[in-house]
Amino acid sequence: MSVIALFLLVALLIPILGIVVDSPIGRALARRLEGPQQTPPDVAALAKRVELLEAEVDDLNRSMQTLQDESAFLQRLLADPSSRATLQPPPGS
Repeated sequence: MSVIALFLLVALLIPILGIVVDSPIGRALARRLEGPQQTPPDVAALAKRVELLEAEVDDLNRSMQTLQDESAFLQRLLADPSSRATLQPPPGS
């Protein structure tokens, strides 16, 4: 009797296993078991371009700050010509 019960159990588990594997939960579990996927080359190239653009924006911000400092110095210099001897240029100029 136990052989028939075991055979019946295996026969019923096969379709149930097929349904679970084909379900969204089964697909998600399979993706998790596969491990991390490689990023597509398009995404990797895009990420590299974004990093380059961020570096360029940082450089532009530093240049703009330098120009603002120089402009402020010139404005102070033009505003009070009698204090030209006491004004010093901004550091790094």
